[in-house]
Amino acid sequence: MWTDRLQFFEIMFKKTLQVFAVLVCVLLGGIFLTLLVKSLPAIVSQGIRFVTGKEWDPVMGNFGAIPFVEGTLITSFVALLISIPFSLSIAIFLGEYFKQTWFSSVIKSIVELLAGIPSVVYGFFGLFVLVPFVRSLETPLGITPYGVGIFSAALILALMIVPYSASMSREVIALVPSDLKEAAYSLGATRYEVLRYIILPYASSGIFAGTLLALGRAMGETMAVTMVIGNSNLIPESLFGPGNTMASVIANEFTEATDKVHLASLIELGLYLFVITVVINSVGRYIISKFTIETQTQ
Repeated sequence: MWTDRLQFFEIMFKKTLQVFAVLVCVLLGGIFLTLLVKSLPAIVSQGIRFVTGKEWDPVMGNFGAIPFVEGTLITSFVALLISIPFSLSIAIFLGEYFKQTWFSSVIKSIVELLAGIPSVVYGFFGLFVLVPFVRSLETPLGITPYGVGIFSAALILALMIVPYSASMSREVIALVPSDLKEAAYSLGATRYEVLRYIILPYASSGIFAGTLLALGRAMGETMAVTMVIGNSNLIPESLFGPGNTMASVIANEFTEATDKVHLASLIELGLYLFVITVVINSVGRYIISKFTIETQTQ
């Protein structure tokens, strides 16, 4: 009797998990269909010009997504390149060198606190600290000292995404089996060699997953980027020039978009941002799975 009841609860629990898994897929599909349907007026009106167009002029009815796609990709990947050394260093420090000390607990709490700060606070920090700093760099280089621009947005994004990649990387580094490390030490390996040849290869899939999580966070960030990127609807001329991302132009123009095609074009930008994020995460998941299989077979 008791065994039958346990089996019943086990079956019900499994069915419940399946229902929630299906609901997540339905929700994802619903988001995609909603964006697609709402952007149909722009798709019909602009066609392929929206994807290939370089001009965004709501007054003249010209809507091209290239400036915002480039702005999104440039700021996100530059921010990722800036953040990787810091996040990896923090992860190694907390996950391998100082695991259970009061100092590591303080650093861990500070890193986790950075992830919870509202983006508008980061935006103010960027305006009052990073923008003057970037302007001081631009003047000696002979660059027009805007201060705001792609580089400023990348800096503030790098600061925002460090906690995400650092936290996940720290977890996977801490989970490296001690037997592997002790075996390497017994063969005469130094701590640097153990880190390079044992820990990082073993934890590389998790580190890459944390990097992808940080990239997705950077691509979707809106408020902080909007405050420091310069909000120019032109293709960025340089790393220090003003620009716009897909998220920032939606935030700037959505409430003012009274024209049907203009509103649909902004929604279509959101659709492309959704698709780009899904593609990047899918490619990353594929790379992680391939690397994990190769690691297990070695």
